[in-house]
Amino acid sequence: MTLSITTSTLADGAVEVSPRGEIDVENAYEIREAVAAQLSAGSPARIELNMRHVTFIDSVGISALVAAFQLAGVSDVKLVVTRPSRFAHRQLWVTGLLGLFGNPQPFDEETVTA
Repeated sequence: MTLSITTSTLADGAVEVSPRGEIDVENAYEIREAVAAQLSAGSPARIELNMRHVTFIDSVGISALVAAFQLAGVSDVKLVVTRPSRFAHRQLWVTGLLGLFGNPQPFDEETVTA
């Protein structure tokens, strides 16, 4: 599966970056580039990485998230992970990075009402 990334502006002015698919050695740079593009377009107060639709993330993908976090920090922009898939949540937990990204709770499909 490939990676696609969409961005939107939330009601409170934060920017939401939403990757969909697998984040791996082939495409992890796209996460950092998406964050860099938002930072160069302006200075949002916060960038939210909505990882609800991330089906896989490897160590290179985790490194790209950390690089994006650092890049945002240099611009005094807070970057947090929101709604991580269970797989993404587990990877962040195993690597000890949940706290860095705001301690997000895993997204649970079962609690979503249609």
